[in-house]
Amino acid sequence: MELTVSELGERGVLARVIAQLGAASAAVVGPGDDCAVLRSAGDTVVTSDTMIEGPDFRAAWHSGFELGWKLAATNLSDVAAMGARPTGLTVSLAVPRDTPVRLLEEIAGGLDAACRELAPGCGVVGGDLGTAPVIVAAVTALGELAGRDPVTRSGASAGDTVAYAGQLGLAGLGLSLLFERAAEADGTAHDRTLDVLKAEFGAAIEAQLAPTPPIGLGVAAAEAGATAMMDVSDSLSIDAARLARASGVAVALSSDALVAGFGRQGGVEVPLAAMLTGGEDHGLLATFPPGAALPPGFVEIGRVEDGPADGAEFLVDGAPSEPRGWDPYEVRWPGE
Repeated sequence: MELTVSELGERGVLARVIAQLGAASAAVVGPGDDCAVLRSAGDTVVTSDTMIEGPDFRAAWHSGFELGWKLAATNLSDVAAMGARPTGLTVSLAVPRDTPVRLLEEIAGGLDAACRELAPGCGVVGGDLGTAPVIVAAVTALGELAGRDPVTRSGASAGDTVAYAGQLGLAGLGLSLLFERAAEADGTAHDRTLDVLKAEFGAAIEAQLAPTPPIGLGVAAAEAGATAMMDVSDSLSIDAARLARASGVAVALSSDALVAGFGRQGGVEVPLAAMLTGGEDHGLLATFPPGAALPPGFVEIGRVEDGPADGAEFLVDGAPSEPRGWDPYEVRWPGE
């Protein structure tokens, strides 16, 4: 029988979790004290996010490592979207008392691996442990601007180029496949195992369970003169409309450009609808001045136009389109 968190106790669990974590290069004081202390070059950006078992992820699908990876990746992408370099994460985990200690070690390992691969020099610098009826994770990510101005959502102007970097539509497609072929109402496996799904639709399943957003391209976009930028988490259509609204413009996308750039990813065919309405890829949507050279990794997908009198903020092939995607207050998981 596996050792549980209630059997080992907070001190013992914390020691095992910290043992999985590497150091953040900006940390003067890391995990284990009342607060972490980070050096910062220029202004600091801060973002927070909460993931709850059930509405935000299914434990039946994620390994502990994948969950830790996703917790890091989804927050690092928000820092990158401001044109900043990630410097540290704080992570608070609350889990049921009968949770195996091994699961928390795996989560910590995934957090550390994601930081090392996606944002070298960043690391977990602190957090908290507690109990809850289901797994609850709250992450705060910090980054530094190194003297640059932040790239916000509100700087786009008519004539700017709209570009995207990262995976697009894969994570949403992966979620649909998981619900269709690997879940009962409670998330338990049926029909095909996760291993079979990963073998057949590997890129889509991995994009959902452990996304790999282009974190380093946030700074590259800022240095290339990006006028506006944001992380695409709820869907390209929803987030493009948000950027348009914040900037007082319209974002007009080209379906041909989207299909040419993202129609096939990792050996998986991705429909246009998945690109527009799927969420959780955590790629970067950015606008650049007309004629500006795009940083490698960004693909041109449209143009910024003057905000039309009818209020349409999001267009596809010149026609107004209704933004659709993830809304935590509207969506219902199968079985709920």
